Amino acid sequence: MIEQHKHCPICGKPIPLDERFCSPTCEELALANQKRVKKTRRMLYVLFAVFILVWLFFMLRGQLGF
Repeated sequence: MIEQHKHCPICGKPIPLDERFCSPTCEELALANQKRVKKTRRMLYVLFAVFILVWLFFMLRGQLGF
C-alpha cells in the first residue's frame, strides 16, 4: 500500500503530510507568488476606487456646479 503523503503545491512532488513544500526553492516561489497576488489584488482595489470616484464626479458634477 502507498504511504500517506501529499503533493508540493508548486512542483507536485510527493511530500510528507507534515511539510508544506518539498524544498526551500519551492517555498520561495510560493512566497513570491503570494506577494504578486497580493500586489495585484491591491492594485485592482485602487483602480476600482478610482473608477468609482471618477464615475461619482461625472454623475454629480451638474449638482455640484462644475
